[in-house]
Amino acid sequence: MELFKNTHFDFLGKKWPFIGASLVLTVAGLVSLAMKGGPKYGIDFNGGALMYLRFNQEPPVQKIRAALTGKIPGEISVQQISGRQEVLVGTEIAGEKELNQNRQIIEDTLRATFSSNDGKLDVNNSAAEQLADKLREPLLQAGVAMSEQELQDMSKAIEQSRASKGGILSSFDELSSVKGVTPQVIAALKKECSLGPFTILSAEVVGPKVGAELRRQAILATLYALGGMLIYIAFRFEWIYGVAAVVAVFHDTMITVGLFSLFNKEISLTVVAALLTLVGYSMNDTIVVFDRIRENLKIMRREKLEDLINISVNQTLSRTVLTSGLTLLTALSLFVFGGQVLNGFSFALVVGIIVGTYSSVFIASPILIFWQNLIESRKKAAPQGAVKEPSRELAGARKAKR
Repeated sequence: MELFKNTHFDFLGKKWPFIGASLVLTVAGLVSLAMKGGPKYGIDFNGGALMYLRFNQEPPVQKIRAALTGKIPGEISVQQISGRQEVLVGTEIAGEKELNQNRQIIEDTLRATFSSNDGKLDVNNSAAEQLADKLREPLLQAGVAMSEQELQDMSKAIEQSRASKGGILSSFDELSSVKGVTPQVIAALKKECSLGPFTILSAEVVGPKVGAELRRQAILATLYALGGMLIYIAFRFEWIYGVAAVVAVFHDTMITVGLFSLFNKEISLTVVAALLTLVGYSMNDTIVVFDRIRENLKIMRREKLEDLINISVNQTLSRTVLTSGLTLLTALSLFVFGGQVLNGFSFALVVGIIVGTYSSVFIASPILIFWQNLIESRKKAAPQGAVKEPSRELAGARKAKR
């Protein structure tokens, strides 16, 4: 399928505005990184505690932040998931010993702030074993005939039913269809238990040592990917093609990381995954253009290199628009509708696809032209030197004869 046929756009004639834009973005990103002391790493790399909460109503973000402020040292991040009743709570961790301690502080503070303090068990934040222990005696007193195994099975069924409803229950009457839950059980639940306004969907902790190791491995993974691609392209084409492609991909990565710093976005493991994806995606786009250039070099030997590259880019234009355009639409959908969890990942994809597409034409290709011009200038200078040298030898020989 071809969207464009026989196009003759002068892409390289418009290269300077794009090169200028790249220089501005790169410098701005580097300045931002220098002023902020490097990228803003997420908990994956710095270490810390992260909790994923769901509320049964609009989350009180300011109240959550106020409740946690002062309880745990360091910066506290409270972010509502766009369009959802969910919140991400993140805190910094100073040392390995504080991991579980600070996580427990978060849980206790949130429960003390939002749950009732009447001694009842919060079913929305309790395990099946805790529920079984809480109901065992009240059910016996109510005359409910239930074996220990039946009690355990019912508690697990209640936990599974809660999970199927998004992890949070609004009323005990929602459990009426659960196996083993009778009206007497619901009455016992209402008497002995409560339903907190939130539930902890997940909680994770990453130590600073683990975070530093992950950061080192992420940097090495990116460098290894670039090095491997340089070697591959150098063998498949020429080494200058490999250098041009790697410079273009490095340019894409630097601009993307710089924009993360400018927009104060965190770099997490998912963002690194997006960057590595873009390294391969941008490299593939560049190779497609280079491959067409190599083919045209065999059949258009009299064409100037700049004209030949323009022809090659025009020939691959339909493929570039189809692949990059459709991928960009997918990334934009993730960015708009994916929520806070996928925001960094989708942002990296959107920026990387845009920058990676134009860098294949306006960054990698001009490097080839620069190298070709350099070689030609050396060739023109070489014969002059070659003529002067024999003339000196000839002059020396004539002096010897005299």
